[in-house]
Amino acid sequence: MSLRKPPLPRLLLNNISCMRNAQQILRHVNATVHDGGALVLMGTNGSGKTTFLRMLAGFSKPSAGQTPSKRSSQSSTMFSGLKSLEGKMGNSLPALELMGLGRLAKELSMGQRKRLQLARLLAIDRPIWLLDEPSVALDADGVKLLEYIIAEHRKKGGMVIVATHLPIEIEDATYLGLPPRFPRRMTSIDMLDRFNI
Repeated sequence: MSLRKPPLPRLLLNNISCMRNAQQILRHVNATVHDGGALVLMGTNGSGKTTFLRMLAGFSKPSAGQTPSKRSSQSSTMFSGLKSLEGKMGNSLPALELMGLGRLAKELSMGQRKRLQLARLLAIDRPIWLLDEPSVALDADGVKLLEYIIAEHRKKGGMVIVATHLPIEIEDATYLGLPPRFPRRMTSIDMLDRFNI
């Protein structure tokens, strides 16, 4: 009788820290995700969710800790909103214009553009999806569609890392809450609550 060891995680982050512009963005983050798994990064604006995804994609390096190997980051697809459709990143708009679709792309609503990005995500067919605020601008049906394609991707063994501050239903996901980088100032209402007044 042989005892099989559990499979090794595809993504293992060990004590990750990150600095940007001499400021600590992430501090001592640990996470493990297996094939078919999901990690949801929750946090306020500025808490480091996008920085975390950029590190996983290989666009930046941590100031401390261990990140995935090159092989792992090359097999991922970073989906960060509408940037590539708006011409801020990549050559999407010129490519759409070349194909005679430029006018159509300019007339799409934000939600329609987001759906087009999700279709592109499906067409690329990478095992690891890094999704930055994927539900922003989607209506309720669009969010349900997003949840469905994430579930289907995971059923095929794909892995999903989602950065969001909006709720998305992802079954059996690991949630990682990132603390706010800039603590909110205490208001008079907070002080009254603190002292039960």
